[in-house]
Amino acid sequence: MNNLEQPRNPLHGITLERMVTDLADYYGWEGLSECIPLRCFSVNPSVGSSLKFLRKTPWAREKVESLYLYTLRRQQRQSQGQRN
Repeated sequence: MNNLEQPRNPLHGITLERMVTDLADYYGWEGLSECIPLRCFSVNPSVGSSLKFLRKTPWAREKVESLYLYTLRRQQRQSQGQRN
């Protein structure tokens, strides 16, 4: 698929690894585990162990994708507010 096939999909081209890394950088592992209470975020968290779990667990991956989209929208609103 190319970008023309999914022009409005904000997750198109974004890997699960990037989502987990960006969320962990933004919230920290403790904050991320508060937003999405999963053991992979609270007990010895790492990107690798989180990816292993999330790739096998569709409902958990959906939660990560939803939080990622929410965080993107929030950051966009904040940056627009700073420009005005």
